[in-house]
Amino acid sequence: MIETALNNAGYTLPEAPQKAGSYMPIKEFGGNLAYVSGCLPVIAGEMVTGKLGAECSLEDGQKAATYCTLIMLAVLKCNLGSLDGIKRCVKMTVLVAGTPDFYQHPQVANASSELLTQIFGEERGCPSRSAFGCSALPLNAAVEIEMLVEIEK
Repeated sequence: MIETALNNAGYTLPEAPQKAGSYMPIKEFGGNLAYVSGCLPVIAGEMVTGKLGAECSLEDGQKAATYCTLIMLAVLKCNLGSLDGIKRCVKMTVLVAGTPDFYQHPQVANASSELLTQIFGEERGCPSRSAFGCSALPLNAAVEIEMLVEIEK
């Protein structure tokens, strides 16, 4: 059902990325929660790189946030077997690599929140969130997003 909504919105779920370090891509805890580690904006081998306010525009950042969201969903599907097991998107943290005078972090994060809301609906998909800037992200990624979801067991 959720993947149908994703496809109807014009998106295809990519393959979940392979673990690339000393961390777990997803960790279930508390009986009904799952934390997805920070995901970078890589789809089909293309990563959105650079700093917003310099090499990247706001639109580039929003594209990166969308890519990160699709990767998070792929990680969730890989772990849960289906996106239909997601009861609620609880909390999202959006890190934006930007220049010191870039202040549109919430507008970058909106791309992720809006995609989740579009496919899950407002109540189930729109998480609480934090969005903030940093001087650099791994592999020169423009955006990195992590998320906490409530799952049905």
